[in-house]
Amino acid sequence: MSADEQPTVQEEVAESQFQKPGDLVERDEETGVMQLESLCMNCHDNGTTRLLLLRVPFFRDIILESFECEHCHFKDNSVKSAGQIQEKGTVYTLDVESEDDLQRQVIRSDVSIFKVETLGIEMPKGESQLTTVEGVIQKIHESLSSEQPLRKAQAPELHDALAPIIDNLKKILDREGYPFTVSLDDPTGNSWIAPTTKDTGRKYRRRDYARTHEQNEALGIASDPEAIKNEGAAGNPEDLDIVDGKVYSLPAECPACSKDCVVNMQKVDIPYFKEVFVWSNVCDHCGYRSSDVKTGGEVPEKGKRITLSVENVVDLHRDILKSDTCALHSEELEVTVQPGTLGGRFTTVEGLLTEIRDQLKGQIYDIDDTTQSGGDSMAVSDKEKWERFFKRLDSAISGELKFVVTLEDPMANSYVQDLCAPAADPQIKTEEYTRTDEEEEELGLKDMKVEGYEEDTNKEKEAEETAQK
Repeated sequence: MSADEQPTVQEEVAESQFQKPGDLVERDEETGVMQLESLCMNCHDNGTTRLLLLRVPFFRDIILESFECEHCHFKDNSVKSAGQIQEKGTVYTLDVESEDDLQRQVIRSDVSIFKVETLGIEMPKGESQLTTVEGVIQKIHESLSSEQPLRKAQAPELHDALAPIIDNLKKILDREGYPFTVSLDDPTGNSWIAPTTKDTGRKYRRRDYARTHEQNEALGIASDPEAIKNEGAAGNPEDLDIVDGKVYSLPAECPACSKDCVVNMQKVDIPYFKEVFVWSNVCDHCGYRSSDVKTGGEVPEKGKRITLSVENVVDLHRDILKSDTCALHSEELEVTVQPGTLGGRFTTVEGLLTEIRDQLKGQIYDIDDTTQSGGDSMAVSDKEKWERFFKRLDSAISGELKFVVTLEDPMANSYVQDLCAPAADPQIKTEEYTRTDEEEEELGLKDMKVEGYEEDTNKEKEAEETAQK
């Protein structure tokens, strides 16, 4: 055997652990469950840990862990991601309206926060779960109610404050508390609330976000503790005299690996619309790439709804600006994209549909899933549905299928190229609409004060000075 054919140390260890009989790890070839001895943290004797690698449709691979000690009978279950920390964090929001919503699958990492938004309570970090929405709420209810007798004796005010919350949780578990809203926030991007094909409107929402430096440090992936001090060293772009078409490079911190990277920014003036800023993030260390589009100007009084009829290949080549607050919908393609899902995009109609298709395929099919079966646990009806969906979407991208697409943006920052400008384009319908209270709240417009804030600042300073005296 030549030197090149010699097995590596890692290969020898893997072979000795997983292939030889009588080794430390036992594997059931039928179920795929691995079993090994491990230390019990309760009695410090040896217990048994069982591991199972599981592929979740529409999500990714996870590892189920189950520990049991035969000496003290201590048990513990957890779920871990089988992959790496994702490039961005993720927030899922779900309006629970029925029994089916309560039974949706939930995957929680140990750094995620599950909230019952309607009641203003949350399940804190520290415990990972593979359960359902009902299972998480049951866990919160048990945790709060089990300590109520002790609170009544030691902290009666806290006991009385939690009593109505516990009652409301009980109503939810008794199927009497519909509707209510839950959310799941995970900076690693490895938690998940399952979607369904029946989700419409804003019932189910997903938003990706870039982690802060503090979150990267908490996850142990921040490599430079001084990186946060170097951010913005070149100055705020808003303080500069920005020239149209010129590319500006700014130092930043990569949201994926936390090392130094470069953000390129360019101002583009779109005819018959407004100025927009195109941002591009490139990391030479880990290869992370992202792009975003931000619009300038004041907050409009009303939102805007743009409807485009795509009838030929020329329409597919129209420029389109989808802001990060814009939702997209097409009945013919059965496509609905919630605000924040794709972020801001300045591309063409064809390019936007291609991004939607690629992102959905990345969620449904694994990278090495060449047959696109979606895993063994995907139902046959779901497989057929997704095959029809992608076939129809491919036909639209190639120009073989006519369809109508609607952009609904409460901030009126989205745009579709008008091929007849300055005359009206018969294939584009534009209308303004009044934002709902929910949209105003999510955009932070209800708390925004642009007049008279100087008086509030002076009053706060006077109050601080009085308190110090």
